[in-house]
Amino acid sequence: MQLVDNDTFISQLTKLFESSSEHGTVWLTHKRFSYDDGDIKMDTADGGDDREYPCLLRATNGKEISFSTRVTPTDLAKFTAHYGSLLKAQMTPHLRKRDKNKQKAKQDQANARKARMTEPVLIEGSKRGAGRRKMQRRLKLVRKQNESQEAFRVRGEGKVVV
Repeated sequence: MQLVDNDTFISQLTKLFESSSEHGTVWLTHKRFSYDDGDIKMDTADGGDDREYPCLLRATNGKEISFSTRVTPTDLAKFTAHYGSLLKAQMTPHLRKRDKNKQKAKQDQANARKARMTEPVLIEGSKRGAGRRKMQRRLKLVRKQNESQEAFRVRGEGKVVV
């Protein structure tokens, strides 16, 4: 893996994204660069370690191309601006847009259910004879409407309006 400067890293990363635009994957890794003086504790509550560590970024396509750069804390803001704009430019065309038609259909179904539960049901017909089943279905619908309206009323009372 070759270590390059920051501007070269950005230009090589742009070329790597272009070469893998049709087919392929780009792996990016970020980590804090630590020196060869052993393990470093990350949680120093007493603030004993005041050193600023550079950031190490690596890019590879998993096969033959791999390169890295070391970004010092003083150059981090400038580098992050270029790096962020590059990532945004490369990833934006590949993001899927939300399907608003599905959301609208779900909302229409919910509104239709609410309307169906509030419209009155006419109960007519005899208790016996040819229209008995039709009347039983309507009575069941009325009971269901009353239960759902009661549940809605209870939920509404539980909410605090400020």
